[in-house]
Amino acid sequence: METNDANKNKLTPAEIRKFKATLLNKLTEILGNVTIMESEALHRDRSDLSNMPIHMADLGTDSYEIDNIIGLVDSERKILVEVNDALSRIEDGTYGICEGRGEPIGKQRLKAIPWARYCVACATLLEKGLLAKKKNQDYYGAFPDDTDDDD
Repeated sequence: METNDANKNKLTPAEIRKFKATLLNKLTEILGNVTIMESEALHRDRSDLSNMPIHMADLGTDSYEIDNIIGLVDSERKILVEVNDALSRIEDGTYGICEGRGEPIGKQRLKAIPWARYCVACATLLEKGLLAKKKNQDYYGAFPDDTDDDD
């Protein structure tokens, strides 16, 4: 019965091609977004609220807006790294396999987050700090499906 569940979650070559196309589209979108945001941050026009060469309110607003743009760019770059890693996993044949458990990631999760590294259970543990990487890239933590036979 487990074999049927595993086969149901295994990605077909056509599905992998579709996910690859989705990831490449996301990559293009992010690169465009980052380029626009960086250009906007670097080439901002200051509004002239007074006759002073530089108005203090302008400096505060500009600083806030540039910090906000930098935060957005940083967030986009993190997703860019994840998308690139997902494309690498497609190439090496490990795409769609949870890095925490080594089992297939559900197709619905991959449709929602095509660069997902973890199944929902492991992602939840990771968010709670219960799953962490060791130096040798092994993972440790409590998995929801783990049961003790000592009961």
